[in-house]
Amino acid sequence: MKLENIKMPGFNTSLMGVIKGVLDHYQFKISDAKAFSGSGHAFLINVHEVICPSGPYCWKRDGFVKLVKNLGLEMIDLGFISAESSAEDRRKLEQSVIGYLDKGVPCSVENMDNQIIYGYENDKLLLVQPWGSEVDITPPALTFGTWQEFGKEIHANFYAFKKIDKKDDTIIIKESLIYGVDLFENPSKYSWEKYRIGLAAYDNWAQGVENGHGTEHGNWWNGMVWSECRNMASAYLAEIAGTLTGKPSKAATHLSSMYKDIASNLAKISDKKMAAPDKLQIIKELKVQEEKAVKGIKELLAVL
Repeated sequence: MKLENIKMPGFNTSLMGVIKGVLDHYQFKISDAKAFSGSGHAFLINVHEVICPSGPYCWKRDGFVKLVKNLGLEMIDLGFISAESSAEDRRKLEQSVIGYLDKGVPCSVENMDNQIIYGYENDKLLLVQPWGSEVDITPPALTFGTWQEFGKEIHANFYAFKKIDKKDDTIIIKESLIYGVDLFENPSKYSWEKYRIGLAAYDNWAQGVENGHGTEHGNWWNGMVWSECRNMASAYLAEIAGTLTGKPSKAATHLSSMYKDIASNLAKISDKKMAAPDKLQIIKELKVQEEKAVKGIKELLAVL
């Protein structure tokens, strides 16, 4: 059984690759920027104290799941499986996924990365490879029972995505911007232990650089993901500006420019070879830029 015409964009932010792929499958006319930002993900930044590459994956998603509903998707948590889980637990999870697929409902799995599950054959689930076959952490299939393609490191969460009615654009815009502010004003609502969200994420990043982690894979991956998110925020705000007039349009346009600059600086510090003092200076600037951007979102909300 295979769902037809389902693809997954090769975003660095693989969770958003899943969301956009499913939105496209259900034929929602939503841009990449609107998917990223309407879900609130474009405004997120989450950094572990050692700049671990897990930053983009390890955060509390209740608010995100609610905003994804605004876009027209009900994101259903099917369960978590670890290497210690029993064979019966795996079998039940597989049957749950198959049940949704048989109803035409796409699913996904998040292990080392996020992948859409688009079907199954006699002995395996079929997975989309967002970055092609050369990337081994995103296998093309998952063998029933063994899940051998994931190797020994299994910490997999599965989801199903039902199509529901999309909310009006005014609701999508307002609630996503409110969430973007809340990520920075109440970060503890969204973060796990040893991770920090919002302005404190930059404190973790700076601490990690000072401790020698700025030359590692995690530094590069965090820079790539969060830069992509801020570029999407910039594009989203430009889209919003185009639908408005007067003061609200000017405020959105100014914010779009601010997020473009933030994205550029995040891309710069992704460079593992950049000298630590230079990286620390840019991180300091980024913290100030983000604080101003959040203030700008609040000002935009006040005039919408």
